[in-house]
Amino acid sequence: MADLQLDILEKLDKDGEIKSSLQTFPNINPQVILSALNSLKAHGKVDYSKHDKIRYSLTKEGEEIVAKGSHEIRLLHLVEKFGKLQIKEVMTQMGADGKVGQARAFKNGWISKNKENELTLSEKISSSSDVADETKDLLLKVKDDKLDGIDDKVLNDLKKRKLVAPIKETSFNIVKGSDFSTDLTKPETDLTAEMVSTGSYKDLKFKPYNFNSEGIIPESGALHPLSKIREEFRQIFFSMGFTEMPSNQYVETGFWNFDTLYVPQQHPARDLQDTFYIKDPAQSDLPEDKEYIENIKAVHEDGKYESIGYRYNWKPVESQKLVLRTHTTAISAAMLKELAKDPKPVRLFSIDRVFRNEAVDATHLAEFHQVEGVLADFNITLGDLIQFMESFFAKMGVTGLRFKPTYNPYTEPSMEIFSWHEGLGKWVEIGNSGMFRPEMLEPMGLPKDLRVLGWGLSLERPTMIKYGVQNIRELLGHKVSLDFIENNPAARLDEDLYD
Repeated sequence: MADLQLDILEKLDKDGEIKSSLQTFPNINPQVILSALNSLKAHGKVDYSKHDKIRYSLTKEGEEIVAKGSHEIRLLHLVEKFGKLQIKEVMTQMGADGKVGQARAFKNGWISKNKENELTLSEKISSSSDVADETKDLLLKVKDDKLDGIDDKVLNDLKKRKLVAPIKETSFNIVKGSDFSTDLTKPETDLTAEMVSTGSYKDLKFKPYNFNSEGIIPESGALHPLSKIREEFRQIFFSMGFTEMPSNQYVETGFWNFDTLYVPQQHPARDLQDTFYIKDPAQSDLPEDKEYIENIKAVHEDGKYESIGYRYNWKPVESQKLVLRTHTTAISAAMLKELAKDPKPVRLFSIDRVFRNEAVDATHLAEFHQVEGVLADFNITLGDLIQFMESFFAKMGVTGLRFKPTYNPYTEPSMEIFSWHEGLGKWVEIGNSGMFRPEMLEPMGLPKDLRVLGWGLSLERPTMIKYGVQNIRELLGHKVSLDFIENNPAARLDEDLYD
């Protein structure tokens, strides 16, 4: 590299300018020259401009045509030599080139076919000397780099026939820089203590500082988009006076995950194809509050608190089975049971992982996150739930909600929440909500007039919408791009990320 740099500087010193590096240094790779020039330019030694030119070289088949003539001319000579030539003999005489020669000779009107399937000279010509070998002549011009007068359409045709191949030639025009010299001494980049103590810095040349440089970005970790949206949700909850529930217990008993929520033991959600059951240990103890267990049993079997129940034999052993929690409402139930010791208005929320035995596709995973809110107060109604939902979602920039009645085992009334999606041009479900049933709350010991509103939504869906992710497997799992994680912007639910 240093030798090439010195050759460039000496040539410039002698001639004042290098008009074409391709002519001056014909045997050196342009990429090597570019690297040398960039190094010299960084030190102010030279300036340069780059020029690209496309020229064409002949392929092996093109060289053969220049030497022997085009396929069509060679076929014409054969037809003239034999007077007549059976079509089946063309391949025998010329090999694979015969098919091309025959097609082009027909196209040029040089040959014709009689009833015996024989090729003869056409009426247009009397001998092969009457026609010019245009293909050969064109290739000779290409070989001599005389492309003037050759139409681009003709060149493209030669490329399609694989007779010529384009070659990109890069050349540099090089002139002297602002600090030109033939001296290759490298400027110093650092002022050391030794230079100062010895005074040697006075005789040294230093590289100018670039105060506009941003420097190297230090390596660092990055927050996952789910973490960013999760934090945004947390701040919304905190701004509305909510307290975060502890949610780090992923394994629950069937009692807290299902029974306390008034989900019957024969409900399809408790089947193996919907829920992950723990193999070892397979069971755990029920709560120590025997009265609460009896209340749950009674409300399931025969009904209680003005309910007729499900009318089946409730089995404690079914409640003891351990599962990966299928929703964070299991946490809410445990917190409400604690609230029964000192009933009062509370606002609680949780955002954490839940697990369901579902088929994985573009919009579903077996493990995902649930955002859940619980609001308890005296004598609140369905109207309060609707009003609160509108306020809650408005903080995310989502307005104009619609509500549709639905069924949940542990809420009554229950409502699905819909919002208009501009991109899809339709109403889409964004959450589920309802008022917890007396069959769930009163067995805990909560007073009849303390009512509880609950609602939930996934964390993944708003994250996918916010970051324009079409496949949930590109957000979580082994298909996630680390570049996407590192470079995605911060998120605000009430602002658009991409305009």
